[in-house]
This record gives sequence, structure tokens and C-alpha cells, in this order.
Amino acid sequence: MYRFAKAAANISGQAVQQVRHGSTTPQDFHSKYGMGLLVSGAVFCTAVWGYVLTQTGITWNLSPVGKVMPKPWREE
Repeated sequence: MYRFAKAAANISGQAVQQVRHGSTTPQDFHSKYGMGLLVSGAVFCTAVWGYVLTQTGITWNLSPVGKVMPKPWREE
């Protein structure tokens, strides 16, 4: 149990150091690819939802008001 606790503390200590001193990845990743990823993600999301809304044939029951009639709970 001591070895496990020591290893866990060592790993968490390394993670804290990495966060505190910066990641190992280059800092210019967002400046290079950030806008492209954002735009491509928005286009993908719009395309998928456009397909779902127009081609899948799902009936969208948005509101049950006026469509659902309660059953009488006691018959005479």
C-alpha cells in the first residue's frame, strides 16, 4: 500500500508541476489552428443538425398541450 501511495503522490506531483510550469505542447497551437477548428466544428454541427431536421423523418412533437386528453380515472 505504501508503494501505491508513493507512486500516486509522485504522479500527482508531476501533474501539478506540469500545470504550474506550462504544458509540454507548444503554446502557439491555438493561434495556428484555433479558428480553423472552431469554424470546422460549427460547419459540422450545422450539417449534422440540418440532416437530422430535414432528412430523417422524425416527427417533432414540440408541445403536448391540446393533444393529450386525460382518461377518466373513475368509471361510474
